[in-house]
Amino acid sequence: MLADGSTSHALGQLASGFLAEGQSRAAILDFILGQLPRWRDRPDRPLRTSETMLTSQLCAHLNSAARKTPGWDCLQFRVEEADETHVSRKIDLVAAAAGDALIVQGRSYSDFETILPIECKRLPIPVGSGRDEREYVVTRVGVGGGIQRYKEGKHGAAHVRAALIAYVQEQSFDHWLALISGWIHDLHTSGTPGWSVADALVTHGQDPTAGIAVHESVHSRNSLPSIHLRHLWVKMTL
Repeated sequence: MLADGSTSHALGQLASGFLAEGQSRAAILDFILGQLPRWRDRPDRPLRTSETMLTSQLCAHLNSAARKTPGWDCLQFRVEEADETHVSRKIDLVAAAAGDALIVQGRSYSDFETILPIECKRLPIPVGSGRDEREYVVTRVGVGGGIQRYKEGKHGAAHVRAALIAYVQEQSFDHWLALISGWIHDLHTSGTPGWSVADALVTHGQDPTAGIAVHESVHSRNSLPSIHLRHLWVKMTL
């Protein structure tokens, strides 16, 4: 359970064919949050460090967990899914219906459609040519930042709720929150178009024993409704 405004695990809220009105995507995110430490701590999980491999592993675990958990077998997860609006761009991880159409807050989703887009990032960002230490937020060249992609509508333009998962491989949650807050503040004070103090992350809670933390943020977008992001962080070593 998360302290300081903890996120409740919503097992049993999902019924075959329907997600609970007003809580559907939040319930999916609660389910993912509860599975993050279970995935990390599985004794049979091969130790990997790359974002691609970690996300592939997580996807496999989430599919197994959904299939075996009553009320969640209506859901599946997929990696490297094409964005609905910008089809040449790939979303790291998506939640979708499994088999039959799924009603989410009054709308029917087939298994070909994305219910919830999720970006995944390592913290720290690997050092390399073309990489930017601020990549969780923004990149100096192009639109490669996790928050930036959502904010500029390059990812998730068809959605008003999405998520970012951080695989925290070094340092503490507080360390990364301070850095990310500083990067967003610098974007604002330097006059970078579109960025403001309103883009800052707000801590929702953390569980040091399980090694998970949750933050929330809301971002305005040009010609699109604002997007609400939930940030799910998992400490890869306890």
